[in-house]
Amino acid sequence: MFQMADNPKSDGRSRVRRIERPKSLAETVLSHLRSSIVHGDLDLGQPLSERQLADSLGVSKTPVREALAQLRNEGLVLIYPQRGAFVFTLSAREVAEICEFRTAVEAAALKLAISRNPDAFAVDLEPIVAEMAAMQRRGDRRAYLELDTRFHATFFEHCGNSYLRDAYERNVGKIAALRTHLATKPLHTKMSFQEHRQMLETIRCRDVAGTLAILDVHIGRTRQTYSAGIEDIAAADEEVPEAM
Repeated sequence: MFQMADNPKSDGRSRVRRIERPKSLAETVLSHLRSSIVHGDLDLGQPLSERQLADSLGVSKTPVREALAQLRNEGLVLIYPQRGAFVFTLSAREVAEICEFRTAVEAAALKLAISRNPDAFAVDLEPIVAEMAAMQRRGDRRAYLELDTRFHATFFEHCGNSYLRDAYERNVGKIAALRTHLATKPLHTKMSFQEHRQMLETIRCRDVAGTLAILDVHIGRTRQTYSAGIEDIAAADEEVPEAM
């Protein structure tokens, strides 16, 4: 959609706002499918039929195929020869690995953010935590989980290291989808929120060691919860054909 230019400046030059390019059909389908996986509307391990998806979305198979290829690159979809496409699932080993990845990159980003930009970092986290509390009281799980993802993404917005940020962004969809999967466990979510509040307080105090200790517990419990009680994660330990 076009936006009109602002009124001309006094020197005769006009200030023109950048025109936002409309999303292509493939990008729209991609955004929809990514959101459906992240928010749990599509189950982990669920088969994905190009034809059924195209029919349900009212599009041809081509943008669906393009979207599935991109989601494969993001790790949210697995494609097996002669079997088709499936929403990703993780083995217990892979859950442990992604938790190790989170601990490594989030700890590094936290240390840099607190050392380089502590005040702005805390200021940006404060409304997120306040909104998380409001959504928890309201029982709006989807909004709460989106805020949870924003909380952790803020580490990378303030760390000043594009390599850390890019590494995290390549995996943030999968991390968010796993977060949604755990949200069915009320005690886990309650404890998780308490840890978010504690991290905000230690960040305000510029307490790097204290914040890292809370983060370690926070991510470690995710690993333990998956290992202990999620059947479809454990089922992925069974041997499967290699994905494309």
